[in-house]
Amino acid sequence: MKNYKNIHLGKLIKARVQEKEMNVRKVCRSMKITEEQLYEIYESKSLDSEQILSWSKLLNYDFFRIYSQHLILYSPPASDKTDENTKEEKSSLPQFRKNIYTTEIIDFILEMIKKGKKTKREVIEEYGIPKTTLYKWLSDINKTKNS
Repeated sequence: MKNYKNIHLGKLIKARVQEKEMNVRKVCRSMKITEEQLYEIYESKSLDSEQILSWSKLLNYDFFRIYSQHLILYSPPASDKTDENTKEEKSSLPQFRKNIYTTEIIDFILEMIKKGKKTKREVIEEYGIPKTTLYKWLSDINKTKNS
């Protein structure tokens, strides 16, 4: 899946079930649903988080990561600047220090640069990818091509 902008979770679940060549009855038993409910899930664009967790466990695939990748690519970067109207937020929720760039994300970014859809500067500004990180990816790609 290269397009993280428009996520259709039901289609992704269906594709994973097919990849793993799982029997429909076994899937239904494991998820405690009917075949009709299974086909409704396949048509669903989104699901409840508990359902996503169950599907992730059954299919041994992190469906939440797809949403994380969407956030990395399409949410505006957090502003590090604080002004007098903005108070620094403290949260009881876990704070993550780094973005996780999967090979799919890296390939997606590098492909946009290669095809001229975005410049390096646009990628750095739009997706908040550090300049050194982007140039390391580009360097690694060139090294593999030359090997």
